Order: sequence, then C-alpha cells, then structure tokens
Amino acid sequence: MNATYGPPGHRTDPSAAAPATEAPSLASWERAMQRGHQATAQGHTGVALRHTRQALDVARALLAARLVSAGLSRQAPDDTDHRIAALVVSHHNLADLYHTAHLPDQAAAHVCHAHATLMALLASPDTDTPLQQAAWRHSRETHAALLLFVREKGPHPAVVTALHDHAHPALLCGETRH
Repeated sequence: MNATYGPPGHRTDPSAAAPATEAPSLASWERAMQRGHQATAQGHTGVALRHTRQALDVARALLAARLVSAGLSRQAPDDTDHRIAALVVSHHNLADLYHTAHLPDQAAAHVCHAHATLMALLASPDTDTPLQQAAWRHSRETHAALLLFVREKGPHPAVVTALHDHAHPALLCGETRH
C-alpha cells in the first residue's frame, strides 16, 4: 500500500516522506509509533499504516535479535519485556487501523499473529526463561484482544480459529490468576 491508501472520506498525506532507515532499537520503534499516532490524529490513515508497519518491522527485528543473542550467550538483555510489548502493541495498533479502514481480514490477521507468536515462544523448548516470562505476561493481553475482537466485531473465522488453536495456557491447565 502507499501513502494515498484509504477508504473514501479518509484524508491521507501523499507528501509524507519515509524517514531514513535507522538501526532497530526501542527508540526507533517508539519514533515510528509516534509518527503513526500523529498521522492517525490528523486523519492520514495511509500514512499511519505505513509508520505502524515500520514499527512492526522494527519490533520483529528486535525480537529476532533477542532470540539470536539468547542462543549465543544465554544471557537475556533486560529489555526482553519491552521487545515483546513492542511487537504486541504494533500488531494491535495495526489491527485498529485496518478496522478503521474497513479491512476486517487484515485487522483479524494482526490480532491473531500477535497471539500466535507468543504461543509459539511459550511452546518452544528453545525459549529461555526471561523470554517465556515476557511472552506469558503479554499473552494475556493478546488473548484478551482476540476475545474483544469477537465481542466488538463478530466471530471472524481467523480469530475463532486462533482462540481454539492457541488457547491461553492458563485455560489449558485449569489455572486461574487474580
């Protein structure tokens, strides 16, 4: 999609230039998210989507770097929770933007992918403890986002499948947390 993308009635800013490529960092993720929020506030849905997709790319790179560093050193950086949060927030913000743009399949894909990524981390025997703990904490948010999607937007097939296939581990174990 390009900067002029958007449903009828949505303003976009085709003159918004893409920022120079930065090394992936939590600060670069935050800047991309801020640009996305600003574009959303100004009614520039296409620009907001572009910046939020950039933020997701940064979050994915941060998580990939975290996985590689854990495999090499077995010492977890202390920003593990922030890296997982960046991924989840990026997916959820994209889902909101796609919903606003009347693209429910893309919105559903993002809430599903956020949850499936965390479930895969939890299921992998290669995931170290700090990463598992961060995935566990944020999986409650992704599970809640799937349930909220169904409640607010109806039972999208992908979301229903994700709820069935990737049930929250606490539900599988009969565990309750307060």
